[in-house]
Amino acid sequence: MNGDSWITAATLVVMLAALARDRFAPAAVVFSATFTLLLADVIDADAAFAGFSNAAPITVAALYVIARGAQKTALLSALTSRLLGREAGRSSLVRLLVPTAGASAVFNNTPLVAMLIPDVMGWCRSRNVSPSKFLLPLSYATILGGVVTLFGTSTNLIVSGLLQQQTGEPLGVFEMTKISGVVAVVGLLVVVLIGSRLVPDRLSAPEQAEQESREFVVDMEVVEGGPLDGKTVAEAGLRDLQGVFLFSIDRGEGTIISPVAPDRRVDGGNVLTFVGRVDEIVDLQRQRGLRSAEEKHLIAVDSPRHTFYEAVIGRTSPLAGKTLRDTEFRGTYQAAVVAIHRDGQRIDAKLGEVVLRQGDTLLLLAGPDFRRNWRERGDFLLVARLGGEPPSATAKAPIVGLVTAAVVLSAAIGILPILEGSLLGAGILIATRVLTFSEARDAVDLDVILLIGAAFGLGAAMQVTGLAGEIAQVLIDVFEPFGTAGIVFGVVLATAILTELVTNNAAAVVMFPIALAAAGPAGVDPRAMAIAVAISASCSFLTPIGYQTNTMVYGPGGYRFGDYLRAGLPVTLAVLATTTVMTTVVG
Repeated sequence: MNGDSWITAATLVVMLAALARDRFAPAAVVFSATFTLLLADVIDADAAFAGFSNAAPITVAALYVIARGAQKTALLSALTSRLLGREAGRSSLVRLLVPTAGASAVFNNTPLVAMLIPDVMGWCRSRNVSPSKFLLPLSYATILGGVVTLFGTSTNLIVSGLLQQQTGEPLGVFEMTKISGVVAVVGLLVVVLIGSRLVPDRLSAPEQAEQESREFVVDMEVVEGGPLDGKTVAEAGLRDLQGVFLFSIDRGEGTIISPVAPDRRVDGGNVLTFVGRVDEIVDLQRQRGLRSAEEKHLIAVDSPRHTFYEAVIGRTSPLAGKTLRDTEFRGTYQAAVVAIHRDGQRIDAKLGEVVLRQGDTLLLLAGPDFRRNWRERGDFLLVARLGGEPPSATAKAPIVGLVTAAVVLSAAIGILPILEGSLLGAGILIATRVLTFSEARDAVDLDVILLIGAAFGLGAAMQVTGLAGEIAQVLIDVFEPFGTAGIVFGVVLATAILTELVTNNAAAVVMFPIALAAAGPAGVDPRAMAIAVAISASCSFLTPIGYQTNTMVYGPGGYRFGDYLRAGLPVTLAVLATTTVMTTVVG
């Protein structure tokens, strides 16, 4: 390895470590890595910023706009209850997952999942079924459906753009379907037959409601001179509350009592910390003699029109890593945080002092416009009105359906390239007032667009320095004894591991040049190997942070981190094996 190779390798290691720690926005990390290689003269400016002149980021932006149109008009949510049917069971799961996977092959899966979560949760609650049995399989289905066509995920478009940069020929709309279609079918079968069985009931089963429900933590203050002032916990009726229990008493000046005995007295001004189900936490706000410890914030936003929302914090949210006080939450969002849910953990701090993390679910009191104002801004991965009322379908939903079908068909039969077709489709939605220009602008995830544009420079550096060939040779040396399938499996496995540690897009960028370098010695078509990278980079099933849709269902499903490993492992093994076999056969 030469000096430039070592610089590139060191830059990649630092970049991957930064992405794995999840302390900074992925786009900022990748852009910084590319800029470092430019400053070190490993690549020139043309190579560093070639991605911004590539069709991939613009295409992704246009597809975000079309997906936003589908979400706004509730194009699919009106069908959810009909798909699920009246009875809960495996048949209802199949009826939900198969059409959802098909829709994910056309629509970006992040807004698709955001659109379906409230409907699925409402259906589950009305039938006393745990939403956890449906939401994680729903996420898995959208991931599997997204790999079927070129524009199913931004990762596919990145790989296509890298392939065009390398060979002059991008992927066709259905070119990857010959491999990924089989992968999706096998993956869905495993999800339905095995994966769904391994997902525990986390919410609605009556006999487990108290032990395994999605718990929130809330602080309530005893009103001085009120009906509870000076009474014991038992006398105040706080001992045997339904679905919620008293966790600790804060008497001030550092005196905290936990656990709380039934004969312990509560006095005016004491702060009581309760843990329990979200619906019981909401009801606790109405308990006489208690008021929210955050009352000064609640009063500032409360009115008869205000209601409760659940909001999930995502990977790139400006809230992650900060406290509510740091972000001036109430003033910024015109909402008050009533409680926080975090993976079943006890949060032993005042709400304003809790450092928020990716996957945290906030229970908010806010006005009727909160969801509309913030669901597309990136501050929250998901905003759902408590109770899960689906958005009203509008008369313009058929326009979105026709535009989407036209974009797919025109690209498939060669009338218009996917770039021109998607831009034209987005323009039609704005012209027909399905979306305003500001809604279309807000629908675009600029973090993803910047990451895509900056990522091309990394691929160029790995190729021109020979680093990709060096890493590919290591993979070949290790897996060559197992033949062509062994080398393909090595590439697929390395991509799958990397995508669980960093973002799917970053994993695809790092592995693409390595896969192309390994394709020749393996005797596999480079295009088939590129498709294998796109599939394995997108198929993240093992953690709640590897893929955005997994994070989105984390809080609403009440999942634990281990649930993803338990349910996702058989799906991952099936996807890796099928991808290896199909790439070897097709290639």
